[in-house]
Amino acid sequence: MLALTDHDEIRGLAEAREAARQHDIELIDGVEISVTWAGRTIHIVGLKVDPAHPTLVDGLRVNRSGRRERAQRMADALAAAGIPGAMEGARLLAQNEELISRTHFARYLVEKGHVKDVKTVFKKYLVRGKPGYVSHQWAAMVDAVAWIRAAGGVAVLAHPGRYEMGKEKMALLLGEFKETGGTALEVVTGSHTPDQIPLFAGYAERFDLSASVGSDFHAPGEGGRELGRLIPLPRGCRPVWQDW
Repeated sequence: MLALTDHDEIRGLAEAREAARQHDIELIDGVEISVTWAGRTIHIVGLKVDPAHPTLVDGLRVNRSGRRERAQRMADALAAAGIPGAMEGARLLAQNEELISRTHFARYLVEKGHVKDVKTVFKKYLVRGKPGYVSHQWAAMVDAVAWIRAAGGVAVLAHPGRYEMGKEKMALLLGEFKETGGTALEVVTGSHTPDQIPLFAGYAERFDLSASVGSDFHAPGEGGRELGRLIPLPRGCRPVWQDW
């Protein structure tokens, strides 16, 4: 079983479904929605969504429209830091201006030899406080969860350990996520350290959330999160897929 959860996009699902059929994999239709919460970018995964549902389709279209503006601002910031041509390079790699993400900029910087790998690009250029980072207003959490639920899906808070917030702030985030209709939390992900896995298993239990596993895989060799290489959920977690 495998879910495809592209950022703010569902047009890859048909191709993925055909490939999954050829390899005897059960494909779960999914999406990963960019959300702004308390001034931070949060990602909410939708699993088992209907990719044709108009509420989801329209919501994602609006969210994608903001990617073009953000991409240009990122390219301008990188140019000011001495790295020209980033917009053109990222556009070629994305093949669609609506879908340009930080990963495409990261790949361009690696391709041009500015840094050795994608992981280093993020640390040096594309996170808060670094030369290529720009803030952006994405969808509200309540709206993103509503789009997923309208499309018959399950809303999952993705890679919570990446958000670098204290216990009090994390409790506020999870409480609001639950109140808006979110029902699952990524406990095991390619972004979590071994110490974070039991921590978020505890949060899932505390907030009565199902537990999910997400590789955060983007391409082979990027970031050490290859498909199928993650450990199982800790004992006691309620898998999000248990009734599927």
